[in-house]
Formats: sequence, C-alpha cells, structure tokens
Amino acid sequence: MDIILLGFIASGLAGLATAAGAIPVFFVNKLSEKFEDGSLGFAAGVMLAASFFSLIIPGFNFAVEMYDSEIFSLGIVIIGLLTGAGIIWIVEDKAPHEHFVLGQTHGVDEKLKAKISKVWLFIIAITLHNMPEGLAVGVGFGGGDIDNGISLATGIGLQNIPEGLAVAFSLKAIGYSNKKAFLISAATGLFEPIMGLLGVSIVTIFQHFLPVALGFAAGAMLFVISHEIIPESHSRGNENTATVGFIIGLTVMMSLDILLG
Repeated sequence: MDIILLGFIASGLAGLATAAGAIPVFFVNKLSEKFEDGSLGFAAGVMLAASFFSLIIPGFNFAVEMYDSEIFSLGIVIIGLLTGAGIIWIVEDKAPHEHFVLGQTHGVDEKLKAKISKVWLFIIAITLHNMPEGLAVGVGFGGGDIDNGISLATGIGLQNIPEGLAVAFSLKAIGYSNKKAFLISAATGLFEPIMGLLGVSIVTIFQHFLPVALGFAAGAMLFVISHEIIPESHSRGNENTATVGFIIGLTVMMSLDILLG
C-alpha cells in the first residue's frame, strides 16, 4: 500500500507541474513562437528518453528476470508497446473534437473560429497525452524500483511545465482571462494522478503485468511524441529551435535516469 500511495502522490505532483507552468500567464502578456516551439521540443525529448530509459529497457530487463528468455521478453514488451500506441490512437481519433470546439465558436468570424478550433484541439491533445504520462509514473513505482519511479516523475514533471505554459498562453491569445486560462491549463494535468493510481495499483497487485504495462506506457507516449508534439513544434517554421529543445530535453531526462535510477 505504501508503494501505491507513493505512486499516486508522485503522479499527482507531476500533474501539478502543469499548473506551475501556467503561473506566468498572470505576469507576461505573450510568449514568442520560438519559445513555445522550443518548449514543446523539450517536452518531446523528455518523453522520448523516458520511453526508452525508464520504460522499455526496465520492462525488458524485468521480463528477462521473470521468464529467463530474451526473445519472449522482447515480444512481451513489443506487444505492450504496440497496444499502447494503438489504444491512444483510437482514443484520440474518437475524442469529440468538433463538438467540443463548436461551443466556443458561436458568434465569431471564420478566422477566429479556426484559431479557437486549433487551440482547443491542442489542449485536448495535451490532456490525452497526460494519461500515458501518469500511467508511466504509476507503473514505474509499481515495479518496486523507487529510484526509477522518482526519475520518471521528475522528468514528466519537468516536461509538464512548458506544456502548462503553452496551454495557458494559447487560451489567453483567444480571449480567455488570466484566471480561466490558468485553471483550464491546470485541469489538463488532472488525468495524471488518476492514471498513476491505476498503473501503480495494477502492477503492484499483478507483478506479471509489469513488462507489458511498461511497454504499453512507452508506446502511448511514443505515439503522442510523433503524432502531436513534434508536428506542432515544427508547424510555424521554428524547426531548429524545436530540435534544440528536443535534444536538451532528451539529455536532461537521460541524465536524470542515470543519476537517480
């Protein structure tokens, strides 16, 4: 039960980092596009490093210890990875984007409608990808490796800060008040402790699920990196800045995993 509580608290703190990232919305009028895209690149780098160093490799090693077969262990992790990517793809595809945006566009011109639509689709994407992040933190603790769980929670928390910043300022740009922009941005992180509790509970009770669960969380995160974050960070001509942020994020998360894990 201590591990379950610790996993829930850690994923909750990682989710709160989203709110921390949104705080500057009260003091700064506008962020530069380069800074936004560099921040998104940083988030993608952190998630990519976490997927391999904190999820896929530990999942494979745990499976080898359990089953004493590298080929079988690799297959288990790959099945989890493909399942995670597939499920997040389905969830994202079925998310009610158009209906959610429609309520925000009454009485405004077409240009503003398009801008509002893009912002809310971005926010939905951020919210959806907080689910595998929370799951990853919970699963990390569920394996009993506290250092790995702390490394994951720290890395995920770090990359949540620029995400919270991006969401808050995107909302501010389409007319939301500072308070509403902050609260909505903070709310996008609420999925993390919920998924964290689910992840840590399942793998703590059913240890044999751990390799699959680690692969699942990695696959879900890899899908989000490729399908959402990188295209968004490269959509406004700031590819170089986004790539620098990506490399910095990957280096930071890799260092955290080595030093803490």
